[in-house]
Amino acid sequence: MNAVAVPSTRGRLTTAAPLAPLVWFKSGGVAQWLFEPADADDLSGFLERLDPSIPVMALGLGSNLIVRDGGVPGVVVRLGKPFATVERLDSTTLRCEGGASGILVSSAARDAGIAGVEFLRSIPGTVGGFVRMNGGAYGSETADVLVECTVVLRNGEMRKLSADALGYTYRHSELPADAIVVSATFRGRPGEPDAIKAEMDRIAASREASQPLRSKTGGSTFKNPPGHKAWELVDQAGCRGLRRGDAQVSEKHTNFLLNLGSATSADIEALGEDVRSRVKEKSGVTLEWEIQRVGVAS
Repeated sequence: MNAVAVPSTRGRLTTAAPLAPLVWFKSGGVAQWLFEPADADDLSGFLERLDPSIPVMALGLGSNLIVRDGGVPGVVVRLGKPFATVERLDSTTLRCEGGASGILVSSAARDAGIAGVEFLRSIPGTVGGFVRMNGGAYGSETADVLVECTVVLRNGEMRKLSADALGYTYRHSELPADAIVVSATFRGRPGEPDAIKAEMDRIAASREASQPLRSKTGGSTFKNPPGHKAWELVDQAGCRGLRRGDAQVSEKHTNFLLNLGSATSADIEALGEDVRSRVKEKSGVTLEWEIQRVGVAS
């Protein structure tokens, strides 16, 4: 990509930007370009003028992502502070920008006396990722609370979509791969802030007890197959503590992979494939990746 092909912007555009510091695994290569737009109009105008042959992908908190060691060609869009706000619309509804974290959304809901979105406290990601992946935990998912979202398409068109238009299934939506979620409206139900806080605290304590939160990890690695829990299948296949280089299956929660220090993304992804092979051999079940894997191998 040359400078002529990249439009001007009011935001920040960085070439050969290291992505490892921006993802939880702390591994992987560089983005050919990293674009942090000033606002939704800046993003829309940039994509409208960007050569359509140049690929584009969105990056949230980088919590559910393996960036391959050869880096990501094209433009990686990161929604920063301008997209990290939450606004109360009425007694049960919040408008959230695409870069707002689950903790920010759930805390704003608590303060506004809106129940039903406590589960977002437990998901390490942003609104854009929740909407795209139908993020969920503790018996709830994004499809339960989403009213509508606004996305910017690859051609720069800004479009408002209802929840029904997203074709939600388990950890999946029909959003185009290069559509970027810039905002979403969530609807909960009236609740008492103290009760909402208690539920959020319960969720936080449960996560702390069962998941390796203080490690370089990527969150839940595999989707739960119908009728099964992924972690149980991984454990039954003898993969607890399994290693490849500095990549390891967590001994605390077997559906988490860890970077113990200097693991490459290739190590982490290969370990995941080792686990999938062992589970298939042991139980006959093919695990499906929940973690997104992007970029090119080195």
